[in-house]
Amino acid sequence: MGTDFPPIGLEDIQRASLFLKGKIVRTRVHLAPPALGVPGTQLYFKYENEQLTGSFKIRGALNRMSLLTPEERSRGVVASSAGNHAQGVAYGAKIFGVRAHIVMPVTTPIVKINATKSYGAEVILHGEYYDEAFAFAKELEKEKGYVFVHPYQDAGVIAGQGTIGLEILEDLSDLDSVVVPIGGGGLCSGIATAMKALKPSLKIIGVVSNQAPGMRELFNGKKHPTQAKSAPVPKRVISTIAEGIAIKSPSAQMFDSYISKLVDEIVEVDDNEVAQAIVLLLEKAKTVTEGAGAAGVAAVLTSVLSGRMLDLGKKSCVVLCGGNIDLNVMAKVIERGLRQEHRLARLTVVCEDLPGNLNRITNVMAENRANILEVYHDRVSPELGLRETRIDLLVETASDEHIQKIQAALKAAGFKLV
Repeated sequence: MGTDFPPIGLEDIQRASLFLKGKIVRTRVHLAPPALGVPGTQLYFKYENEQLTGSFKIRGALNRMSLLTPEERSRGVVASSAGNHAQGVAYGAKIFGVRAHIVMPVTTPIVKINATKSYGAEVILHGEYYDEAFAFAKELEKEKGYVFVHPYQDAGVIAGQGTIGLEILEDLSDLDSVVVPIGGGGLCSGIATAMKALKPSLKIIGVVSNQAPGMRELFNGKKHPTQAKSAPVPKRVISTIAEGIAIKSPSAQMFDSYISKLVDEIVEVDDNEVAQAIVLLLEKAKTVTEGAGAAGVAAVLTSVLSGRMLDLGKKSCVVLCGGNIDLNVMAKVIERGLRQEHRLARLTVVCEDLPGNLNRITNVMAENRANILEVYHDRVSPELGLRETRIDLLVETASDEHIQKIQAALKAAGFKLV
């Protein structure tokens, strides 16, 4: 059950479903709020962000744990993860009374480290990047004899994730398409295997981050440089709020066995689009998602706004795959999402450093019904004149037109905008 495994089938997923019944939450499928709707399509969400441990990962981890032999359980398990897989494996190990050792990068948010520890797992912080944590976990597998639980390239894990597909079709038998985030590909592979077996006409749309587009490049026929066995994996941190789908080097085995055969289309989203989706889901659907969890919604909303509509059919379901977002990140995401919606604006004004000028600026804001959230003065930057000051403002606004009106009013009052 390691990294070299034959593709699973519908029967494997059905067995996983029977095992998981009563051990996890059967998450709801619900019609999307009208504000997040798509013209011509009934859009539904699968709320896997409400799952135990906050993401779908527990399905695969728990199912994989059930397949361990008594001898393997006695040896204990090891896994590498920066968050959701760690919690899933730790929870599964607790249920089965297995010792779990989770290697996490030293940059992992403390909230995820503590959550993993709370299930009784030993957390080992190693490496700046996930790749380094993964390599160390594989070393422990060899040295200590632990059983390595791969986050996605494992038959038991994929079968567990595929139970989401069974549940969606049980609730929406006349579904035309499903939108699924793709990182390593375990979630999408499991869901696609289940749904295509039961309804071959159903369209599977995958979503990747534009910061980690490797699987999409493979899908479009481009041989990714990191696929060459002799090529080293670059030590580069992928900077994205959708870290759950930020896989540097896509697995050729996952692509050949599942993605290339079962997925109909793969699209990209960027961080601004994901941030906007998180904010809209929070505000309109009253649900908290992490970056990867909102990626599918970001893809759908972006397609509507851009006019390049995805072919979703009459009825579609988006998988909200996780909700474990750090509160510090959430604050930044909310600001970015609101700026995308033109409900926040950062304005920089340069004026003479004279008494009363700040009062004049705030009067302009008040007259235009703009709420000032932050003010910062800069009098020493080298690009400023000796009698100039720069004032940075974070302003709560209503729309792009509102922002333009405020800018015009500041210029009319004699202020220079940067």
